[in-house]
Amino acid sequence: MVDEDDSRTGPEDAEDEPQALRRRAEVAVPEAVAEYKRILKAVLDVRPSGFRRKLAVAIDRNPSFVSQIINPAYPVPIPAPHIEKIFEVCHLSGEERSAFMAAYTRAHPRRVQGGAVEKRPGRRLILTVPDLGSDHANRQFDAAIDEFVRRLAPLLRAPDSD
Repeated sequence: MVDEDDSRTGPEDAEDEPQALRRRAEVAVPEAVAEYKRILKAVLDVRPSGFRRKLAVAIDRNPSFVSQIINPAYPVPIPAPHIEKIFEVCHLSGEERSAFMAAYTRAHPRRVQGGAVEKRPGRRLILTVPDLGSDHANRQFDAAIDEFVRRLAPLLRAPDSD
């Protein structure tokens, strides 16, 4: 049976209050979300056919997800971890990046302040690898190399414990 009177307050409710306040503070500003989506949509609209699919593959999502995150009418925010890859794949100009990040910061100030959108430390290395004969096999190979480097990097940064 469900208790209909949820007006009770107790010590456990006091613990949840800061979490509820944090959640409210993290709510996106709809106008700013629509603004950064319009910027990204304008960039993608001038790209060749099939570019949205290419972006979907790059961020490991379905093309329908890309449609949702670039459509200003949808409230679905662009996840912070995808931003750097979106910039890389879409080749946004400096001006477009600045405008996008200004709107993104207005829309999600806690994500940016909390370090969710920060430049990855490191450098870029371009490798020539064999063509495995299919897009699927090539994507799997690329993902395996990316995963290998992600797992190896922390080991290289760890202090010597010997």
